[in-house]
Amino acid sequence: MKLDDFDFHLPEGLIATRPARPRSAARLLLAKGDAISDLHVRDLTDLLGPGDLLVLNDTKVIPARLTGSRTRQTPQGEAVAKVEITLLEPDANGGWKALAKPLRKLKQGETIHFGEALSAEVTEIAEAGLTLRFDATGEAFDAALSQVGAMPLPPYIAALRAPDEADREDYQTVWARNTGAVAAPTASLHFDADLLEALKARGVRFVHVTLHVGAGTFLPVKVEDVTTHKMHGEWGEVTPEAAEAINATRAAGGRVIPVGTTALRLIESAASEDGIVLPFRDVTEIFIYPGYRFRVTDALMTNFHLPKSTLLMLVSALMGQDRIREIYRHAVDSGYRFFSYGDASLLIP
Repeated sequence: MKLDDFDFHLPEGLIATRPARPRSAARLLLAKGDAISDLHVRDLTDLLGPGDLLVLNDTKVIPARLTGSRTRQTPQGEAVAKVEITLLEPDANGGWKALAKPLRKLKQGETIHFGEALSAEVTEIAEAGLTLRFDATGEAFDAALSQVGAMPLPPYIAALRAPDEADREDYQTVWARNTGAVAAPTASLHFDADLLEALKARGVRFVHVTLHVGAGTFLPVKVEDVTTHKMHGEWGEVTPEAAEAINATRAAGGRVIPVGTTALRLIESAASEDGIVLPFRDVTEIFIYPGYRFRVTDALMTNFHLPKSTLLMLVSALMGQDRIREIYRHAVDSGYRFFSYGDASLLIP
């Protein structure tokens, strides 16, 4: 299974830089059996009903993009330099792992100031990043970060435009509640309060799980034999109540439908060999590619993914490689908008 097997041509003009408004106005490609239908997300009320359980990732994206400065004394006087920081994840010692630009000019022990609201000491520097210890914790840290930080737009959007105030709402799900992600579970961005109410009225049920999406979700696959790729780790939780709701749906013959690959990866990580979902609170490094046997997932709502990405491999595992090629060819030819702010698909194998 070669990396080139998961490549396709995507015109740059199909990369969405803003979401559809309202959220549920985004287009929806329905792939069911051998058929493909062109719909809209609001049409989910006609596609789902009693017995269906949507699994929603309730992680909350933090404004992880920071611009600060460090001051250093030189023979010529005080020198101030700009530093760009992207937070990745907290570590076990109360610090934060982060990326920095320029990394090579920073020194261990010096302080980076992010305005008057927040500062951080560089406690460790590694080849790929650094560790910071901030001068605030808990709610004080959250408040300061909200004041000085910007939403961490994916690289393919950030390359086309800078983040702005609109992204604070656009790049967050309406049910976000557990802080910790540096990337959004983007299929969930298509839901608004009206759509959720309409689905509830149809008898669709919902359950929340948490997977803190990390920046590793954007890392490219660099090995030619994709089966040797090492997946990044992300922390997740399936509560006993969520596990019980999923298991009850399966026992009753209903469909378990994750909204997004993050929710899918988490419930598959929590499932036993016989398809029983167990409570889970740990880091998952599950890598799903063709040949994987799905234990819990009956269908998937997801956006359109990057060429040669692990997420394209995941949907290829669900639908089959030839079928995904056909679906993506149709999406490109039909002008669907791709990636985080793009349109959605409902994949029913």
